[in-house]
Amino acid sequence: MENLYKRDLSKQWFVIYTRTRWEKKVDTLLKQKGIDSYCPLKKVRSKWADRIKTVELPLFTSYVFVNINYKEELKVRQTHGVINFIYYMGKPAVVRNQEIEEIQDILVKNREIEVSSIRDLNIGDRVLIKNGALFNQEGNIVQVAGKTVLMLLNNLDCAIYTRVPVEDLVKK
Repeated sequence: MENLYKRDLSKQWFVIYTRTRWEKKVDTLLKQKGIDSYCPLKKVRSKWADRIKTVELPLFTSYVFVNINYKEELKVRQTHGVINFIYYMGKPAVVRNQEIEEIQDILVKNREIEVSSIRDLNIGDRVLIKNGALFNQEGNIVQVAGKTVLMLLNNLDCAIYTRVPVEDLVKK
């Protein structure tokens, strides 16, 4: 297996892929091993039947950043919950220090930030709207455009087309 880094002790930021919903746990485990890791968190208000609570959730699903040198690679790989490094063009994806600082700065200035993945949404998918004026309405995706989708809602014997942010949808 090819080493991720030059054979010196300089550190670089890499992205690791974790088990689903293990981002915070992996971040804690890495820090316990002395690894410099960063799991960006956003504050989200979650609604339960009896209360509303603010919780911290990972900004990037299944991703944690690590700032390591080649000697620490094995420690990271052997951490429970770590699946692998993220690769780009056949090599582990390196993240510049400036990009990590920008993420930290954005989170300090704007706690309401949201990252949405459109990978799992396709034309024709049936989805449920979880926020906004059309809360709890179901429809089919007609078009995916950036971070919004054009949906067809078949309610009341008429067709309603609406644009909905991806983060407000739940796939059925």
